[in-house]
Amino acid sequence: MAKKNIKCTFCGRPADQSEMIVPSPISDSYICAECVSELDEALKSFRDGAKAAATKDGGDVKDLGSVPRPREIFDFLNQYVIGQESAKRYLSVAVYNHYKRLSQPKDDDVDIEKSNIIIVGPTGTGKTLLAKTIARLLDVPFTIVDATVLTEAGYVGEDIESLLTRLLQAADYDVAKAERGIVFIDEIDKIARKGDNPSITRDVSGEGVQQGLLKLLEGSVVNVPPQGGRKHPEQRMIPVDTKNILFICGGAFDGIERKIAQRLNTHMVGYSNNVQRGKVDRENFLQYVAPQDLKSFGLIPEIIGRLPILTHLEPLDRDALRRVLTEPKNAIIRQYEKMFAMDGVKLTFTPEALDLIVDKAIEYKLGARGLRSIVESIMIEPMFEVPSSKVKKFEVTADYALERLKESNFETSQYK
Repeated sequence: MAKKNIKCTFCGRPADQSEMIVPSPISDSYICAECVSELDEALKSFRDGAKAAATKDGGDVKDLGSVPRPREIFDFLNQYVIGQESAKRYLSVAVYNHYKRLSQPKDDDVDIEKSNIIIVGPTGTGKTLLAKTIARLLDVPFTIVDATVLTEAGYVGEDIESLLTRLLQAADYDVAKAERGIVFIDEIDKIARKGDNPSITRDVSGEGVQQGLLKLLEGSVVNVPPQGGRKHPEQRMIPVDTKNILFICGGAFDGIERKIAQRLNTHMVGYSNNVQRGKVDRENFLQYVAPQDLKSFGLIPEIIGRLPILTHLEPLDRDALRRVLTEPKNAIIRQYEKMFAMDGVKLTFTPEALDLIVDKAIEYKLGARGLRSIVESIMIEPMFEVPSSKVKKFEVTADYALERLKESNFETSQYK
């Protein structure tokens, strides 16, 4: 095609009237230099306006008057999480202090450091539930990520920076908002190194991942892949400053009780030996957890230093499990009552049936999470039959629950 017949697809300007005209590499269309300049000006104006709006909406400064106080955060958690007063207090204070850091003027001569948290607790005691519950209350982007998929760069799995991809998604890819967010890293114990000594070989899903997490926890500008997964040279990266991102880590640390017991026994030397032994609660060693126990388990000292607040979750006893079944706003029994009510059926559980469910959860040592699987095994048959029947009331008794558990191959010999 002759140059004089070429026109800009956007404005229709002939090629001989433009300083330069650029063809599209994938279609028979063109754009002139004048249109490119106008687009550049429009894009710059849009970015400046978005940045100003983010600052106006609280991109840098948050009014503490509208922020829930630690006691209010604690009371909100009480509506959904049974027990665990110590962990809820730690979380409430940490979140409130996070808001304080966000509201601190940039020219302040005292720089408030962030206090990342690590929560140690057996499976089924409420670590993830605490994180999900507090996310409902927060006015900042919040995300829960899993540490088990992470490996060192270059190996099968995800890069450490992909943790922040979920935070960016929660903030609708608004980087200013994401840089004020909170990240809950679940299963942090799964990246413990395989031995107490530094690795002389590659530990691609353990010590290497911990080393990579250091820069995120401490605070630095990292390049985040927008879609997560692996980074590659041609991919567009989003720079994110983690200085103001609060990290909360949780893990079961299965077997750490042995490390704690060994440390306590090691310190019992001298005439106070018997007195010290009498003070130790051997049913709950987790309450004595200390940073040196995390090091013995396999976390490197550098990462422990960047998680200065250490708290634990208590194992749930029988009374707590009984309350978990019925008291929280989203209690398991309430969920099933709601599902049956949607079919016009009133569902009830007898106290004896509830006691049976709790006893089975204790027997299998599954914590609160085990309650759901037991109730599901009991309710699968009525959930299949009742919607097709004309029944308006359905009561679950202990005998009925026991019968359903036997059919589901649950071991019920102790109830025979």
